[in-house]
Amino acid sequence: MIFNKETIKEYSLLVFGNFVFAMGAVMLVEPYGFAPGGTYGLSMVFHHLWGWRTELTALCMDIPLLLLGIAVLGRQFGIKTVLSTLLLPAFMWFFHAVYGYDSLLEPGISDMNLLHNHILAAIFGGVLYGAGLGLVYKSRATTGGSDIIAMILKKYTHMSMGTATLIVDGIITLSTVVAFRVWTLPMYSWIIIFVSSRMIDFILEGQPSKTIMIISKETEAIRKVIIEDMDRGATLIPASGMYKGEKRDIIYVVLTRREFVFIQHKIAEIDPYAFINVIDSSEILGEGFKSINSSI
Repeated sequence: MIFNKETIKEYSLLVFGNFVFAMGAVMLVEPYGFAPGGTYGLSMVFHHLWGWRTELTALCMDIPLLLLGIAVLGRQFGIKTVLSTLLLPAFMWFFHAVYGYDSLLEPGISDMNLLHNHILAAIFGGVLYGAGLGLVYKSRATTGGSDIIAMILKKYTHMSMGTATLIVDGIITLSTVVAFRVWTLPMYSWIIIFVSSRMIDFILEGQPSKTIMIISKETEAIRKVIIEDMDRGATLIPASGMYKGEKRDIIYVVLTRREFVFIQHKIAEIDPYAFINVIDSSEILGEGFKSINSSI
């Protein structure tokens, strides 16, 4: 069945993600002269310089890039990326029609500034940018544009995707200096890029879980806390100390951030001399956490 529950969920995320991204772009990024990378950042610069409509300019850049990406990288983008490429300018046109179209009075100062504060605009613009992109990525699509340039760079230079994206977005961000002669604008754009990247990680990975390995003489008391008080499972790993050769057990357990705070206090009460190794885990699959099937 084509329109199953999972497909409907993915397309809903795709549509809503583009909607949120467009809202952030029109209300919190474009009026301030920011250009946080991507074809839309570049088209915002062109709008302020020559009055070109942002969404139409970006679409004119995205379509050739999409075709180039298919030719160079293959048909890995699919119908959802094509749909995303068309949805984003449509939503931006909608917000421009409702909210108005920005007319920059002077570099970085607009008559449409919603917050009248560049730092707040950059922070909340980054939140909306990241939320929108995170939802699009969660739907297993991309927004096209500069993502494709980064993918091509990665293929032929063997640099990481993060490095390639940083180079492309960095060049676009610095274009605001040339356009407006204001050195602070790239700094605000970098705030947007940083905040949006954290939002993307949060949406795709959620709160990082904690993988914990505990070595203590009070293994049984700690086991009772994990099993009985927290209703969690754990694994007991036999081990021996290298210094004295003493036999001891390692408790291996994965907990949420809130659960880790609870057990940390409990272990401090039971055995203040316990050894605890804590590792941030970006994704945990299986019973008690995210379903294995949800990540496929």
